[in-house]
Amino acid sequence: MLAASTNVRCMRDPTRGGLSSALNELAAASQVGVELRASQVPLKPEVRSACEMLGLDPLYVACEGRLVAAVAAEDAARVLEAMRAHPLGRESAIVGEVVADHPGLVTVRSPIGGERVLPLLSGEQLPRIC
Repeated sequence: MLAASTNVRCMRDPTRGGLSSALNELAAASQVGVELRASQVPLKPEVRSACEMLGLDPLYVACEGRLVAAVAAEDAARVLEAMRAHPLGRESAIVGEVVADHPGLVTVRSPIGGERVLPLLSGEQLPRIC
């Protein structure tokens, strides 16, 4: 990644608290907004199914062995290509962008176009029962 660009701004480990926590910590520390596109988040079918079955939001589930990187927009495609060239990065994806709007907040756009604030999880994730 660093060989592909000198504009890698930061990297986070989403193991504790999942993607939501990593993005919320980034947004709060940098006072930027983050817009996440849920349809772009690579989820294995078995993870999606288990989360649906258990009523869990996969954006809050620990992501062992993954990383979240903030990269300058002009270098994002080049860094993504470098990541995908490595066997451990084949499933890498651009899942959102940093924006000037709503500093310190993360929003997520659903596959059907709705948008909501994605808050930092407080306490333990509880399953939806419905």
